[in-house]
Amino acid sequence: MATNTDDRGRIYLPKDVRERFGDQYRIVELPTHVALFPIADDPLAAVEDAIGDRLDGTPSDEAKAEARRKAREEITAERGEIDAAGGAQ
Repeated sequence: MATNTDDRGRIYLPKDVRERFGDQYRIVELPTHVALFPIADDPLAAVEDAIGDRLDGTPSDEAKAEARRKAREEITAERGEIDAAGGAQ
């Protein structure tokens, strides 16, 4: 999908994207591109969905570290797919 910013720097996201991922995003600047990551309505539930029941009885610092590790893995995998496809999409 390609889109442009308007004169105020806003990006239009199609309705189907907003319905799938929501209306709030974190903007992440990477070395070669910018990525949008949806912010879940319930971030803890999203982390639990991502790492399963491994949170049971886990101190919050360990849970945060696990969530960050999982996010890094997903970003690395996505960047590998983009690089394999020949560049940014």
